[in-house]
Amino acid sequence: MKPHIVCLMVSSVDGRTLHSRWRPQSKSGDVFERVHDTLEGDAWIIGRATGAEFAKGSGYPPTSDQRFPREPWFARRDADAYGVVLDAHGKIAWGRADIGGDPIVVVLTEAVSDAHLAGLRSEGVSYVFAGKSDIDLALTVEILARELGVERLLVEGGGTTNGTFLRAGLIDELHVVICPAVDGAKGAPSVFDSKEAGEDQCAPVEAMNLLGCNVLDGGAVHLRYAMGYR
Repeated sequence: MKPHIVCLMVSSVDGRTLHSRWRPQSKSGDVFERVHDTLEGDAWIIGRATGAEFAKGSGYPPTSDQRFPREPWFARRDADAYGVVLDAHGKIAWGRADIGGDPIVVVLTEAVSDAHLAGLRSEGVSYVFAGKSDIDLALTVEILARELGVERLLVEGGGTTNGTFLRAGLIDELHVVICPAVDGAKGAPSVFDSKEAGEDQCAPVEAMNLLGCNVLDGGAVHLRYAMGYR
């Protein structure tokens, strides 16, 4: 069973998400956290590049004498919310077991080494498998629903991860907080993006129905859309 999936992002007026490049500097403060809390997700999910920004580890041992089955392993199943990170090839050494109090759950492929699995287990980092060598997002969200009871999942970027969910037709609601600032130059990440291999693939979006719009402190605007796909 698929969770209800909500994508939340904060951007400049021109759709860019690298806050340090915005002019004028945003006065919206902790707007992302405030909106995130109102959405009451059972879990939130980000990609490897964003996940690496939270990592504190320097690396795991390169080899292990242990062998592990390629099946879900959970350090915890009783959390109010989980922080899910897509890390297909096991690149992140965490050095922590949670982000902001939410236990980390890593989504891997079966190609990941036993040494990496040993490292995750040693730190109490849960993991699931969602593909042989590439992550299957539809399978990922099905596993989160089945194994952890996730009914409401927040997709929170970066742009490449958001774009992958969008092109897979998995996002039910889009929440964009537009701040009164512009980037105005090339090269910054966007709300939705893609790798070069998928740059010509259009999202199968058929309709976007406005659910609501409200002005937040500092002049930011919170737009909410229901997504329809062909």
